Amino acid sequence: MENRQTIDAKILSRMFLAGAKNLEAKKEWINELNVFPVPDGDTGTNMTLTILSAVAEVRALEDPDMEKLAKAISSGSLKGARGNSGVILSQLLRGFTRGVAKYNSLDSIAIASAMEKAVETAYKAVMKPKEGTILTVAREAAQKASQIAEDTGSLEIFFREIFDHSQKILEQTPEMLPVLKEAGVVDSGGQGLLEVFRGAIDGYQGKVIDYKEFSLATEKTAPLRKPDRQISTEEIRFGYCTEFIVLLKEPLPDSEVQEFKRFLMSIGDSIVLVADEEIVKVHVHTNHPGQAFEKGLTYGELSRMKVDNMREEHREKVIQDSERLAREQAEEDRKKEEIPLKDAGFISVSVGEGLGDIFRDLGVDYLIEGGQTMNPSTENMLYAISQVHAKTVFIFPNNKNIILAANQARDLTEDKKVIVVPTRTIPQGITAIISYVPEKSPEENLQIMTEAMQTVHTGQITYAVRDTRLDAKEIHEGDIMGIGDHGILAVGNDINQTAIDTVGELIDDDSEVISIYTGEDVRQEHADALVAALEKAYPDYDIECNVGGQPVYYYIISVE
Repeated sequence: MENRQTIDAKILSRMFLAGAKNLEAKKEWINELNVFPVPDGDTGTNMTLTILSAVAEVRALEDPDMEKLAKAISSGSLKGARGNSGVILSQLLRGFTRGVAKYNSLDSIAIASAMEKAVETAYKAVMKPKEGTILTVAREAAQKASQIAEDTGSLEIFFREIFDHSQKILEQTPEMLPVLKEAGVVDSGGQGLLEVFRGAIDGYQGKVIDYKEFSLATEKTAPLRKPDRQISTEEIRFGYCTEFIVLLKEPLPDSEVQEFKRFLMSIGDSIVLVADEEIVKVHVHTNHPGQAFEKGLTYGELSRMKVDNMREEHREKVIQDSERLAREQAEEDRKKEEIPLKDAGFISVSVGEGLGDIFRDLGVDYLIEGGQTMNPSTENMLYAISQVHAKTVFIFPNNKNIILAANQARDLTEDKKVIVVPTRTIPQGITAIISYVPEKSPEENLQIMTEAMQTVHTGQITYAVRDTRLDAKEIHEGDIMGIGDHGILAVGNDINQTAIDTVGELIDDDSEVISIYTGEDVRQEHADALVAALEKAYPDYDIECNVGGQPVYYYIISVE
């Protein structure tokens, strides 16, 4: 390979895709580095889903320049960001792409400057950065790049020195975070970033990577719905699924975009219209594809025109759920336009049918399915916000690993006020919502709810998936653990006994109420036995037991 001193958009795209591919290949191994040995997908999964969202946009580009590539990486990762590690990765990519967007080619100095911009952007997204995390690895990598940029003529040497330094820093993370040292692991987010670096160097070197093998994951963006009856061919109102791209003569003002959308609504439904400065992407179901094409031609040239006869396809299979949901959504949007905005709406992250029912009974407008086993993305949050017809929307993440994604969605929302209540557990979310006072202002309610949730102590009962040592406790694969707000509270071999031990660690002199939410794997007689044991041990407490239906955790317990 020649001794390059610069890279162009084509090479950077190859490096990015290779970095994403390597991260995807290592995600399960990265998950195993998580400090808590709980049975869920966490850092590796979150970082992979985040970067694969950007991969989808990059792969849709044809011969992109640096600016278009930067926009695709930034917007894709931003929308797909989930979990703390995923949000931080998206901010690193956002900052880096801002730093390179205006260049035609990048030398070591430009790359080093963009890496510094990446770190600056990511640190701003985190309220209390900790040493020994992905941020530390990113910062040290950027500092190393700046130190050697002017003295390194070969990018091959430049990238290798940055990688080697980053690896040494990653190996030091257990000395920076005691919890890593006790668990005997390096920081999982830092390892994920290193795998992106490793893959990017492979891409730079021209190693052959089959990008078609990317397994782009699906997401849950809406509550579970009951299965519907199949739709007959006669019920298909608009028969042609019509898609095309308009290559704009000049950027469309917002008024023209809205006029284009109104025209499409007049000839069809299931409309998706996305416009930027250079193109408009159009999807519409209509009986008159030619009219849609003719309208598009008034704005520019047409590209990637595609028409499918849905009635013909339906003879072979039932129309996909997405088509039905699109029509339902159009009807919901129409109804919302006729209803005045209410003052406040509520979005809650939840998992399990029972917990979902509890949140709905408390007045939650929209439930985002997710939690510890699958952190919702920023795009999931944005979609949920769009569905709540209110001036102010309160979001309850109910998981510390979802708060950053909620904050990111808040910052990207312009048409309504969004307030993120930083709930870290399901019980905190329940207490916060109960504490809402309609007569108070949004800011006053945020303070009221934040204070109320701090009185809640939560324990979650699950099982260990590997041997480790944590919080001075020896944990073996298959052990039952009681995980509290700040660490492991109890370890045992029996689910109910571990739950009782966990409650003993949660209560204090101010405690009055013990609430239990049973998981999907808990039989009613076992839950009844736990309640009886707790009533005997704590006769002066009010003890409530509800069906939660959550996976992974046998019991979620709160004491307040």
